[in-house]
Amino acid sequence: MVKKLVVALLVIGVVLFGLVCMAGRGVFGGPEHAGEVVAKARPPAVVRATTRAQATAAAEVGARGAKQILFGDLHVHTTFSFDAFMFSLPLVQGEGSHPPADACDFARYCSALDFWSINDHAFSITPDEWSETVESIRQCNAVAGQGSSPDTVAFLGWEWTQVGTEPGNHYGHKNVILASTEEGEIPARPIAALRGGLGSPPLLGLGTAALFLGGRMHDLAWMFAESDSRKQCEPDTNSRDLPLDCTEGADTPEVLFRKLSEWGHDAIVIPHGTTWGFYTPPGSTWDKQLQGAMHDPERQTLIEVYSGHGDSEVYRDWRAVAIAEDGTLSCPEPSEGYLPSCWHAGELIRQRCLDAGEGNAECESRAALARQHAADARVGIQQTVPGSRGADWLDAGQCRDCDQPSFNYRPGGSAQYIAAIGNFDEEGEPRHFRMGFMASSDNHYARPGTGYKEVHRAGFTESQVQAGAASGPSGLVSSVIGSVEDETPPHSRAFQVDQLGFNVFETERQASFLLTGGLIAAHAEGRDRASIWDAMKRREVYGTSGPRLLLWFDLLNPPGSRGRELAMGGDVEMDESPIFQARAVGSFEQQPGCPDYATQALSSEELERICKGECYNPGETRRLISRIEVVRIRPQKTPDEKVASLIDDPWKTFACDPDPAGCAVTFSDPEFAGLGRDTLYYVRAFEEPAPGVNADNLRCERDAEGNCTSAKLCPSADGRDPDCLAEHEPRAWSSPIYVDFAEPRREVTAGDSGEPKRQVAARED
Repeated sequence: MVKKLVVALLVIGVVLFGLVCMAGRGVFGGPEHAGEVVAKARPPAVVRATTRAQATAAAEVGARGAKQILFGDLHVHTTFSFDAFMFSLPLVQGEGSHPPADACDFARYCSALDFWSINDHAFSITPDEWSETVESIRQCNAVAGQGSSPDTVAFLGWEWTQVGTEPGNHYGHKNVILASTEEGEIPARPIAALRGGLGSPPLLGLGTAALFLGGRMHDLAWMFAESDSRKQCEPDTNSRDLPLDCTEGADTPEVLFRKLSEWGHDAIVIPHGTTWGFYTPPGSTWDKQLQGAMHDPERQTLIEVYSGHGDSEVYRDWRAVAIAEDGTLSCPEPSEGYLPSCWHAGELIRQRCLDAGEGNAECESRAALARQHAADARVGIQQTVPGSRGADWLDAGQCRDCDQPSFNYRPGGSAQYIAAIGNFDEEGEPRHFRMGFMASSDNHYARPGTGYKEVHRAGFTESQVQAGAASGPSGLVSSVIGSVEDETPPHSRAFQVDQLGFNVFETERQASFLLTGGLIAAHAEGRDRASIWDAMKRREVYGTSGPRLLLWFDLLNPPGSRGRELAMGGDVEMDESPIFQARAVGSFEQQPGCPDYATQALSSEELERICKGECYNPGETRRLISRIEVVRIRPQKTPDEKVASLIDDPWKTFACDPDPAGCAVTFSDPEFAGLGRDTLYYVRAFEEPAPGVNADNLRCERDAEGNCTSAKLCPSADGRDPDCLAEHEPRAWSSPIYVDFAEPRREVTAGDSGEPKRQVAARED
């Protein structure tokens, strides 16, 4: 009897072990599919009414010209993206599948966008998923029809997702947007940065989770198995000669640009998250990306200054770590307005040490070691203080005087820093970046353009992590295969970042910095694809923090233009003082719920699943513009110029009258000719304050000196205020106008007095 029982238990064990192994290899799961686009466009009458309302507003504020402003989102993920799939799991209270078809339906009915693009992470897209993505985008466009006034235009693209372990090998994330969706005019596959698969968790751990949790956990196991089985493309083979079933990789921007050139298709590359310290190593800067072929000025023409991950615009002169010439790291002391996380790590250990009864000298020694451990840990700083909670870190590592900054701010990647730096590797004039400014959502729920209403933190932002969890090895991956530390020893530990993942990054505090996201606005000649693309190519675009502010920014006196103004994004050479005009009109106040065309196109269940019951639903009242600010940047002429001294922010500020018709200002730079150097200018327009999701980030209580004494992370542990609303100023950023100084040249002709004549030229890209 006992023998039979043992045999039976062994058989059960073998069967169970086999089932776990099969589940871990994804045998019971399968791939995501793109879904079906709802075959009904927004009514033409609705599109015409929007155009008329905008034309009326433009006339009232005195904006001239035939161009219309179209709003879009060029940064959208679906559950074809690995991280978006992870967000969808029941294990993290996810919503389930949100495929490419959902993104089209959301853009059309929920956010009523004029254009948008799909940007799933290239490293996780299978060949079949790429084919389905292409077909889904074509379906979305087919619903709009072939006319010159489509309700929405869908662009094809992907995200090149590169993350380095230290500043020298970090380049960050870039979206690739393609001009066409036609066969023969698009690459056969997206080009990824990550190589070697997703990094599967242990087979038995994944299999056990899949077997007992079921559902989408089986699909997750299939995703890992498929990734592990996929072969890598030959790195040195021309992209056009590679087989269709391999994963193509580009380890650096130089390789990415080379491969795009091999395809030869028209594309725009948009860097984003450039200050986002969630994954960007401390001490990173963009200087190396201005070297040689690391930058392609024909393709890399726009930069994302704001997204659902916060603001990446402004420069600050502090750094998270100090880097010596030999590459060694140390922890800088706190400065006005900034507390380095590595320094705070030392203070956390000091307090634990004192609480344990150790003497001051011993605790100072442990604090110094903790600071060094933290500096050496790069993005894994919180791992050096075992058992620490997100709230323990207060506002360490954050930009205190920034508006809705990205988490663990890295100023060396800010749009202002990027615009100011020069490269002096070659003789002659220094090389500079010259990009237009835009904003996006970076939504991972197939919801482009969620910033129309400040609602639904869960689903309209990426904020999912619940307050109260330890900030050590937590996050989405470790919630499947890892555990949380509870012990708080009075000493730090060394931590080496060998492989990046959610279990390394600081997920808990990060959740308080996730926003509903922004929009790109294009000044286009028409609503069609070609007109939108042309506007983006000439950089005549701006970004908003979500609301649909109308913004115009023009140079009034460009030489050689016969009275024609030069719009935002343009560049010009001149030697006299430039005169500018900026005009802004506030966005429409939103009404609750959804308009009739959305409720008629989608069932009540789909309206809730896709739109979460709230759509872009403008009333007739426009919000007030409170002020317009001007920023002036003079790019480096010599490598020893300090970047902070070249940025005037704000250079000028204009208070606006409370007029629903908007605000218009005119200004000049009388110093331009005297300074005799290239200069760029852009404007920011602000609406009156309004509540925003996570607008106050960590919601610190502060002492008289402005130091954070306690932090209230989002969401609150008590479950109150689920959207973490706080006052903020909705805003818009124009693309810069680049004004190059033209030296007066002496030209003597017969009968000439010999006085110098100005030789200037203007151009608009």
